[in-house]
Amino acid sequence: MQAFIAIVSFLVVIIVLVLAHELGHFLTAKAKGVKVVEFGVFYPPRLFSRKYGDTLYSLNTFPLGGFVKLAGEEDPKASGSLAGKSIGTRFLVLSSGALTNLLLPFVFFAVAAMVPHPVLKGTIHIVDVAPGSPAQAAGIATGDTLLAVNGQHLNSSLDLSRNIQLHLGSPITILLQHPDGTQANVTLTPRWKPPEGQGAAGVTTNMTDATIVRESSPFWRAIPDGAVYCVQTFVLFKNGIISMIIGAVPAQFTGPVGIAQLSGEYASAGIGPLLEFAAFLSINLGIFNLFPLPALDGGRLAFVVLEWIRRGKRVAPKTEALVHTVGFVLIMVFFLAVTYQDIARIITGRPLGG
Repeated sequence: MQAFIAIVSFLVVIIVLVLAHELGHFLTAKAKGVKVVEFGVFYPPRLFSRKYGDTLYSLNTFPLGGFVKLAGEEDPKASGSLAGKSIGTRFLVLSSGALTNLLLPFVFFAVAAMVPHPVLKGTIHIVDVAPGSPAQAAGIATGDTLLAVNGQHLNSSLDLSRNIQLHLGSPITILLQHPDGTQANVTLTPRWKPPEGQGAAGVTTNMTDATIVRESSPFWRAIPDGAVYCVQTFVLFKNGIISMIIGAVPAQFTGPVGIAQLSGEYASAGIGPLLEFAAFLSINLGIFNLFPLPALDGGRLAFVVLEWIRRGKRVAPKTEALVHTVGFVLIMVFFLAVTYQDIARIITGRPLGG
């Protein structure tokens, strides 16, 4: 049953994210006069199709998203071709799919906030402070209770961890309560690369009186909260990339099998957690597609930028097509390697990230 939930939830999430991505390309192409040869739901072989105007709309067999086929993506001589449009138009059409994926999480987070969802609440106590850590320098001591960060009440240790990761390298103000009942505001700066076992702030916490309550927000509160949560997720993503680059955390990659496993776990927790996972996945998809790698939108954008730098001198269409073909093959090899790693991890019983 768990495997069935994982597969279904994975397919639903991937279909929504990929179709949203392709819809972004489709709408901007239509708006800018680029000929859309085909807009396909799912992937071939084709089950059903009908042509309206210049565009063939198709329903296909494999439920893994969809695709948009534009006229003359590399050939400016084709009728209504993308390559024949201005640099600005091509940049907009090529980037619109990724931009749609980067905007979609706002909707997911807002809806997740409106759906009744479990919230962990409790009291956070300091049980240990690492010597020489930012927490010790700020005067935090064993027995203190943490109440708020930057004026935001802390519901649980998860809130504390999230706030620390959001402000790596930047000062935060913590409201704490000492064992004698007095309260104080202290300021510390979480570290990008702390000593092993210490954590960014250098504290070990324990949560008491833990309870789980179900909460939901009205739409007038969920919409701004969704925007804030979306921005915070971008910051967490950026901080995670920097942490991998500087070696603070190991580089980890998850392929379709691992994503399906995570989808099942979040779906089992409820629609709210699944929407939040879909939002994070959408951000990953949007940013990954903007990387200047051949075959990705970012790779095609790189050729447009190169043309602009060279004052309108294009790379030969055959050369660009060859670069994208080679890039596609290399990306597929990478995904196969990651998928093999995910399957081996599941067979050996190791957790994600293990």
